[in-house]
Amino acid sequence: MLLKGSCHCKAARFTVESRTPYPYMHCYCSICRKTAGGGGYAINIMGDADTLKVTGRKNLSIYRARIEDGKGRKNLSTARRYFCRKCGSALWLADPRWAQWVYPFASAIDTPLPVPPWHEYVMLNYKAPWAEVPKRKRDRYFREFPREAIINWHKRHGLYERK
Repeated sequence: MLLKGSCHCKAARFTVESRTPYPYMHCYCSICRKTAGGGGYAINIMGDADTLKVTGRKNLSIYRARIEDGKGRKNLSTARRYFCRKCGSALWLADPRWAQWVYPFASAIDTPLPVPPWHEYVMLNYKAPWAEVPKRKRDRYFREFPREAIINWHKRHGLYERK
């Protein structure tokens, strides 16, 4: 599925092919919540990095979070969060550990996305106290990040789009 996305002011636009377009995973980690999550969470989907095309690249900035390692040290994350330097809209995340993928924020996608049959709520150990997490029987809840990759979730539920 070809996804078209943009920032709020339209200074940066992008397209990317995705075979995993269902926005099912709500991330409550402090990084997603503070950089892209107006509801206390952010939703990433996944696209093929080789297909990413960007217009207005000069209007982009990159944020790399510092993550505490459990020993009191903060290390620079390898993940790069791309956002518009003019309006601040969060656009996508890329990480050299998974160079074949790019993770656009569902909030930046202009293409109508398919509605997921259920949701997963992740990184709940880090959610803001004011953020309400819906409680539904079909949904799944995780204190940290689940082991199942986005591609595997789509395949397991028969939602993976073939080329």
